[in-house]
Amino acid sequence: MTAELFIDTRRVTGLRSPRIYGHFLEHFHRQVYGGIYDPKSPFADSDGLREDVISAIRAIDPAVIRWPGGCFVSGYHWQDGIGPDRRPRFDKAWRVEDSNEFGTDEFVNFCRRVNAEPYICTNAGTGTSEEMADWVEYCNLTEHGRWARLRAQNGHPQPHGVKYWSIGNENYGDWEIGAKSATEWGRFVKESAKMMKAVDPSIELMAASVAELDWNINLLREAGQYLNWISIHGYWDALWEVNNLSSYETCMAHSTRIGDQIETTEHILGALGLLGRVRIAFDEWNLRGWHHPKRWSATEDFLTPRDKNDDNSTYTMADAVFNACFLNECLRHCNTVGMANFAPLVNTRGAIFTYPEGIVLRSTYFVFALYTRHMGDVVLDSWVSGEPGFTVSMPEGDQTVAAIDAVATRTSGRHDLRIALVNRHPEDEMVISIHSNQIQEFSNATLHQLRGPSRDAYNDVDSPNRVGVHSDSFRLSGESHTMLHLPPHSASVLVLSD
Repeated sequence: MTAELFIDTRRVTGLRSPRIYGHFLEHFHRQVYGGIYDPKSPFADSDGLREDVISAIRAIDPAVIRWPGGCFVSGYHWQDGIGPDRRPRFDKAWRVEDSNEFGTDEFVNFCRRVNAEPYICTNAGTGTSEEMADWVEYCNLTEHGRWARLRAQNGHPQPHGVKYWSIGNENYGDWEIGAKSATEWGRFVKESAKMMKAVDPSIELMAASVAELDWNINLLREAGQYLNWISIHGYWDALWEVNNLSSYETCMAHSTRIGDQIETTEHILGALGLLGRVRIAFDEWNLRGWHHPKRWSATEDFLTPRDKNDDNSTYTMADAVFNACFLNECLRHCNTVGMANFAPLVNTRGAIFTYPEGIVLRSTYFVFALYTRHMGDVVLDSWVSGEPGFTVSMPEGDQTVAAIDAVATRTSGRHDLRIALVNRHPEDEMVISIHSNQIQEFSNATLHQLRGPSRDAYNDVDSPNRVGVHSDSFRLSGESHTMLHLPPHSASVLVLSD
């Protein structure tokens, strides 16, 4: 099957922020303890961080990492996780005891080690506005204030300089500790933001939001003057209670709906006169929700089912192709979406899996490798014509899914063209003809292609290289178009240069 991609390099649609390639860590299951932090591991350094994990994270240039939650943060008190006297606390969100061995200073150190900006999400459940402001003081003030002096006493005389802060996490939902009504939320965010910015006016603030009109009217009318961002979340294959993963085809249908929340939020910001001033942080997203079925009796085992998240066979080309489509959507909306955080980075449904003898790089890891290494920052006008599709049976009826998802970019200050090309089709190769007003100016091409032998292919401990990126270079003919063959269930980046 064939399609045509047209690119007009004279029409720039926006500038991409590297923060759309961000990640997220929560104190859930093995993301922190036994994930990035494992002092007993032979891979651990003097700080207890696994060096193999650090190296893998650096290689995908994460830009920004959000922590410590997630639902966990709505019962988390940051003062328990600083200094020499750490106080364990029972985590009411996930019903386990957290040692508080890994806290603010450790998180900031981890971020610096992987060359990422730290992004701290605050406790808007059981926490207070003053507690949030005190956290900013601890991290960012030089010497004034009790908490800044305590940070210095704890061995960190220089401020951490944490720029990004969020007030709350999913406080609109009944599942969240300290959930609030829309009216309560707007007022609470306003008072919290006032105090946090009084401590450090240079921080960038976001608040938990949802693509819903009433929630945002209350939030933004009350607190919009203090906010730089609003935060939205998305999981499309909800597996919280039953770990029954959707088929490849269903996942591809989900991939066509990624933009719905973004566009709804854009419309709300526009209606309130804030479009262009308040940006969108899609700061928790993944195709598949984390599996954590509720078990409320004293005799039921609620921890063992969470181990199903560690089954590497469930992270296939469906996850990879979906992730590429998500990043493409962020690129198309780069004027409004300035941050996105894949949830999570390590273990659970993460891009990296750890085990005692090493790590596995799951299919989703290589999507970030593709985009951070090979895509440009200037987004160009492009469109697909004659696009073939395939039919997916969904609960609401049959849906036609376009096979090709493409975005064109170039790099600031360079003469190049960098094109993301996704073939969603489960079985068929696509032949795409790429046309551009500038393509004849390039003589060299390299195709970086993420593929696997089947739609259900995955990497595991015993087969770590079944899914990966393959690169091939070739010369261009000097014509105004070029033809490419895209394997089924694949994601590619084509780089054109002089």
